[in-house]
Amino acid sequence: MVDATASQIEALGRRTLRVCSDVLVRESLEQLHQAVLEAFGKVDILVNAAGITRRIPTLDCDEPTWRSIMNVNLNGTMRTCQIFGRSMIQAGYGRIINIASLATFVAFHEVAPYGASKAAVGALTRSLAVEWASHGITVNAIAPGIIPTDLNRALLETGRGKELLLRTPMARFGTADEVAGAAVYFASETSSFTTGQILAVDGGFLASGVNQ
Repeated sequence: MVDATASQIEALGRRTLRVCSDVLVRESLEQLHQAVLEAFGKVDILVNAAGITRRIPTLDCDEPTWRSIMNVNLNGTMRTCQIFGRSMIQAGYGRIINIASLATFVAFHEVAPYGASKAAVGALTRSLAVEWASHGITVNAIAPGIIPTDLNRALLETGRGKELLLRTPMARFGTADEVAGAAVYFASETSSFTTGQILAVDGGFLASGVNQ
């Protein structure tokens, strides 16, 4: 997928850089940061999209499971913001976009570690927005609604998926392109006075009480 996307970008006459990294390993992120600076001279935009989850009753959630989810979703975001944020502060400009979740705002059954991690991502987004605003950096987040992917498609065909659809006023699931539009906004100069916000792209899910 990375190669295919990079090839599409290069076909438009743009440059890309293909470097594998791991949000669990600070040295890996530092190497990525350095490679970006060497290739492009600066970092304007950072999107933190790495995330994992596991459905498990809270009483059965052992500490390794809890730590693994927190380490990717929250600590990985924090590591990346620290590493890339430093050079953004030095440059006096930056656009940071974190991927939050509907679980940042509401609870989903038997995914407490994921919900806690994404609520923390929301708090981190607001904290960094306040702390780094004077350096020309905006920090915002996107909370996607239900977007079918290869990872969740089977789940969405179950009763859980039917309930999620029932709770979505638009009566459909979203698409990746609809989420991408929010990222384009946060990355652009149009959002220059917008920071510390979490934008839900959810078909009305969070606004909904009773749908019928």
